[in-house]
Amino acid sequence: MAEKNLLLGSLNEVYGEFLSAKQRRIVSAYYDEDLSLAEIAENEGITRQAVLDSIKRASAKLDSLEKKYGYYATILDLKNLSAKVKEGDKDALDKMLRIVDNI
Repeated sequence: MAEKNLLLGSLNEVYGEFLSAKQRRIVSAYYDEDLSLAEIAENEGITRQAVLDSIKRASAKLDSLEKKYGYYATILDLKNLSAKVKEGDKDALDKMLRIVDNI
């Protein structure tokens, strides 16, 4: 579950602008600030169920955007390749350049 939380928090960083302002606040409070559903509900003036529904809808949208565009996966690939380039791997540099050229 913690890994999924990290992934959705990261997806929110990449695609969060595609969510409503309220959804961004709720997702950020839940995944980044580790607030409970009850705490978020109190802060937003809504029910726990409304918070949960908002998180589920936002998570589905973030997952859908990543499946469609793959920007987060590309960022991870570039980070991994960057580490290899720093170690002197010339093939990794070529792969990085191909990825960047296709962006």
